Amino acid sequence: MTDASIANSISDAQTSEERFLRQIFIRSQMTDFVRDPLLMARAEGVWYEDVNGKRYLDALSGIYVVSVGHGNRRVMDAVQRQMETLSFSPVMHGSNPVAVRLANRLAELAPGDLNGVKLLSGGSEATEAAFKMARQYHRLTGNSDKYKIISRYHSWHGSTLGSLSASGLSSRRASSEPLAPGFIHVFPPTCYRCPFGKEYPSCDLTCATLISDVIECEDASTVAAVIVEPIGHTGGIIEPPEEYLPQLRELCDRHNVLLIFDEIINGAGRTGEMFAAETFGVTPDLLCLGKGISGGIAPLSALLCREHIRDAFWGDSSVNPGFVEGHTFEGNPLAAAAGLATLDEIVERDLCGNSRAMGDRLRAGLVELGQKYGIVGDIRGRGLFLGVEFVADKQTKRRFDPPIGLAIGKQALANGLLMRFDPHWIAFGPALTITAEEIDEIIRRLDTSIEQVLSRT
Repeated sequence: MTDASIANSISDAQTSEERFLRQIFIRSQMTDFVRDPLLMARAEGVWYEDVNGKRYLDALSGIYVVSVGHGNRRVMDAVQRQMETLSFSPVMHGSNPVAVRLANRLAELAPGDLNGVKLLSGGSEATEAAFKMARQYHRLTGNSDKYKIISRYHSWHGSTLGSLSASGLSSRRASSEPLAPGFIHVFPPTCYRCPFGKEYPSCDLTCATLISDVIECEDASTVAAVIVEPIGHTGGIIEPPEEYLPQLRELCDRHNVLLIFDEIINGAGRTGEMFAAETFGVTPDLLCLGKGISGGIAPLSALLCREHIRDAFWGDSSVNPGFVEGHTFEGNPLAAAAGLATLDEIVERDLCGNSRAMGDRLRAGLVELGQKYGIVGDIRGRGLFLGVEFVADKQTKRRFDPPIGLAIGKQALANGLLMRFDPHWIAFGPALTITAEEIDEIIRRLDTSIEQVLSRT
């Protein structure tokens, strides 16, 4: 169907609209989607246009994916050229040159000795592969009892069973329980609302030292890995104290536990460096990438590992089967071509630098709105990955009842601004190519939206 026919269909009577739209499952409740459907037709730069011709400023890169802007010519041309030579290679029998080049490029850019690369096609695949690699590595190195994975509450690591089991959101876990065994959760470094009732820095980083205690209580000989997002997303952009990740690195080394960074959102320049590991100066044992590394052109993710882990999977196939993990679209040449072109865009245009500069500008605008309305309790994040928590009382940190975040987010959407919104917080992650004028437009539309919501409360 054409865009025009879709637009006509959804503007018909409710019964026709439901018949047309009820065939597709989406992320939210389908009944709500049918009542007020959003169908995007085209996009360019940092702008979307829906089937009715309404334009939206994309302050979220779709969902932290379109890192180098919609319709990026370099990436599209790279995929087109690759399509004319090889669009799929026989993954059960080998790989292809463009996938090998992408793996080497990622290893070249990654910090430390993260030189082993497994290419996959989605973030959930990458985190699942990380859990499998951690367990298989310990088995190959004589520690077969190590299987437990420690993760954090309020985290999100994916929708597949293992990645969901590691995630710490009860709202998303409950409908699929019981989940996989062997996953243990601890509290994240939520300094603004410390779960232990402490204040930084006098807290002595209980959130980090507790993980060491949990490893010991579980018996370190049974713990395979700890997985964290360097900056947590779903808990409201949880930015850790500077000492947190270095402490995790030290305690994982002490207990022979692998440290996994989930950089599905954090990576590809989002925090102001190519990798959040560089932003915080800590090299993990395993690093998961996804979303922004292909610019939104093709499904692509990757798992990176350090050399000593990579080398453990080399050997005689009669006793060492290698890394037992495989997916149909892993190392897909079209996705790999998109990945190489996206990395070239980020490096050659210094989009990490733009992420830092535009992130500073965005933060300054958010600070001004906080001063204007007095409802901003905290602004968190790095680079072009920023979140705002709303409070009714800044002194006591009392939240709005009912929550105000959803109302502001929905009003912003009505005003043509696309961002992430939850009951008590909103988040931004625009394309790394965004300009100062477009940042100012984000602030202007958010300003209008907040004013409209507060006028009704």
